[in-house]
Amino acid sequence: MFNNGNHLTPEELVKLDRQNVWHHLMQHKIFETQEPTIMVEGKGCLVKDIRGREYLDAVSGGVWCVNVGYGQDSIAEAVCEQLKKLPYYAMSAGNIPAILLSQKINALLPNLQRVFFSNSGSEANEKAFKMSRQYFRLKYPQKDKYKILFRQRDYHGTTVAALSATGQPERKLGYEPLVPGFIGDLPPAYCYRCSFGKTYPHCNIECARVLEDIIQSEREDTVAALILEPITAGGGVIVPADEYLSIIQEICRKYEVLLILDEVVNGFGRTGKWFGHQHWDVDPDMVTMAKGMASSYMPLSATVVKEYVFEQFLGDPSDKLGYFRDISTYGGCAAACTAGLESTRIIEEQNLCQNSAEMGKYLLDGLKELESFPVVGQVRGKGLFAGIELVEDKKTKVPVSEQFLGKVLAEAAAQGVLLGKTNRSNPGYNNVIAMAPALIVTKDEIDRIVAAIKKALEKVQL
Repeated sequence: MFNNGNHLTPEELVKLDRQNVWHHLMQHKIFETQEPTIMVEGKGCLVKDIRGREYLDAVSGGVWCVNVGYGQDSIAEAVCEQLKKLPYYAMSAGNIPAILLSQKINALLPNLQRVFFSNSGSEANEKAFKMSRQYFRLKYPQKDKYKILFRQRDYHGTTVAALSATGQPERKLGYEPLVPGFIGDLPPAYCYRCSFGKTYPHCNIECARVLEDIIQSEREDTVAALILEPITAGGGVIVPADEYLSIIQEICRKYEVLLILDEVVNGFGRTGKWFGHQHWDVDPDMVTMAKGMASSYMPLSATVVKEYVFEQFLGDPSDKLGYFRDISTYGGCAAACTAGLESTRIIEEQNLCQNSAEMGKYLLDGLKELESFPVVGQVRGKGLFAGIELVEDKKTKVPVSEQFLGKVLAEAAAQGVLLGKTNRSNPGYNNVIAMAPALIVTKDEIDRIVAAIKKALEKVQL
């Protein structure tokens, strides 16, 4: 009989947690004096913990991923039926849910044609890096076009290569040496703190144009790819200028550098369109995705590429090294792809991209009213993806301390609203409140989020 733990008291479960679980991103010393959070139930945008406390989850599962909200029975039922029929077979063979989900993704991204499944955003990006390097080694055997460029403040994953491509120094501390061949000289597309001291639109979008200088400095025949988040997520919810991505693409094409767009957070309705980059005039060579792909009802990710990238791996069958020699054990799992299909159906049939755009505007309008607070430096975002940058002084833009930010979030949680934040990323600049509620969020729930932040800012003083 399945043991769901319902026979255990909260005290017993807390004890078991302390004894057995190694939590993500947590200093466990704090659990000597306070309980670990244990969530037990979710419905819509609400979650409930082991003590019966209910919260409005404004960060979709803590890491911006339960896009369709909790308690979508149709996903659970579809996965259950698929588990009974065929839970899994390695992707050296096909399975029906993986075939249908690939077809659906290609319909959503009509300029890309081939889908390679894996389990997490980190893995999806690792596959993109491997594809990029092998692509050029197959195409130009006499060259060594292998370097991967990345942008400061962007996050691309927790595995060692993905971490090597991440522009957040605090994420990397203690894990060195990292993987060679990853170059992070591209500045963020960050108008609020422009690296060039300019003010948009009275600039030449230098943050994009400097890419050409970087490629030339590294030598174009050594640079394989550039990876970017369309909207920087964990680095501060930073939305680029409208011209930015088209300039980036133009430079990449000039020097035959593959453009990889990391849609792990941005994708599947988060920004008000199916994918974040669809807000702008850009046509990437690869797109990676995870999180909202199955709304985290099952682990699932993918790397989607243009046909000409795929075709470079079509060679003589007798060449045992001429194809993409990669496997992700659970990538393309039939049950996970079923969750992806049903989650995508819900987003489509319930017009959740449109709801994200409409409710996102409502959220941003509400948050903009908080800019009257002395500590609110800037409100920014797109769709149901928003950030509030907190500063000690609006003129100097000196960031608030992490302790101050933590107190604001704790006060909002005391009111029953869970918010996110930039976390262990950029020294001295972990000062942004992040919001990414489920795409089903209502105006009343957004009012509750804004009210909780307002009350927290009123209560917590510098």
